[in-house]
Amino acid sequence: MQWYFVAALLTILTSSQGILTTLSQSNGGYKYDYATVPFLAEVFKLLVSSFLLWRECQSSPPPRMTTEWKSMRLFPIPSIIYLIHNNVQFATLTYVDTSTYQIMGNLKIVTTGILFRLFLRRKLSTLQWMAIVLLAVGTTTSQVKGCGEASCDSLFSAPIQGYMLGVLSACLSALAGVYTEFLMKKNNDSLYWQNVQLYTFGAIFNMARLLLDDFRGGFEKGPWWQRLLDGYSITTWLVVLNLGSTGLLVSWLMKYADNIVKVYSTSMAMLLTMILSVYLFNFKPTLQGKEGDNQSWINHSPLKKIH
Repeated sequence: MQWYFVAALLTILTSSQGILTTLSQSNGGYKYDYATVPFLAEVFKLLVSSFLLWRECQSSPPPRMTTEWKSMRLFPIPSIIYLIHNNVQFATLTYVDTSTYQIMGNLKIVTTGILFRLFLRRKLSTLQWMAIVLLAVGTTTSQVKGCGEASCDSLFSAPIQGYMLGVLSACLSALAGVYTEFLMKKNNDSLYWQNVQLYTFGAIFNMARLLLDDFRGGFEKGPWWQRLLDGYSITTWLVVLNLGSTGLLVSWLMKYADNIVKVYSTSMAMLLTMILSVYLFNFKPTLQGKEGDNQSWINHSPLKKIH
């Protein structure tokens, strides 16, 4: 399978993620607990990877699988980084508005390039660096509101803690991606074996988050496993399958391509999403990408912060 085919498929799935999430809403809200979606997506990825690994083990010669604890203990780290990242995101949004948050989030494009160079020792050409910077500037411009709007002054008026947390969030996102690529390429183990380890810990950490939410809510709605599928529809299941399939494609790119390809694939999804939203949601883009106060619906998707 060629990397550009996988990258194109990742672009399509990423762009449809926000669309499916929006379609799964009912009267502007969610009937289901959207915290269960990433958990089920991790379980889906784990099941698919386990099945593919089983099939691979039936072949000859069998796939390479490192079972030493010294190697396996590294796989919980990406899940821990993403867990910290999600909490930092919520903390950031207590200090800054949505537009400012989106603009700072685009820093991850640049930080990915920097960490890619520092930790993986991969050199980027001058043209590649220019492309990364232009991509970051372009996506940032699409989030800047017009100066005729009431919130125009809010861009640089947030507390300094908000900007510091925003930068930290961008660095954590890039670090998680670069570290995952390091794990996938550190040896010649089977991709599916690496996925099984990665998604096992991912499922455990997402389950821990659901349990923590129950404790915080005093178990008012009952334990999470009793309401796991409450409010689920066909569209909700499509959201789960979309998120899970996206994760599988990303792991393939991490193994056989790199983070730069992933960044560009997911960034291209913004353009495709804008085109589709024109026809599906009567979205009217302006030169910057949106009209007036009409924030892009994908910015409010709970899945945009998960990956």
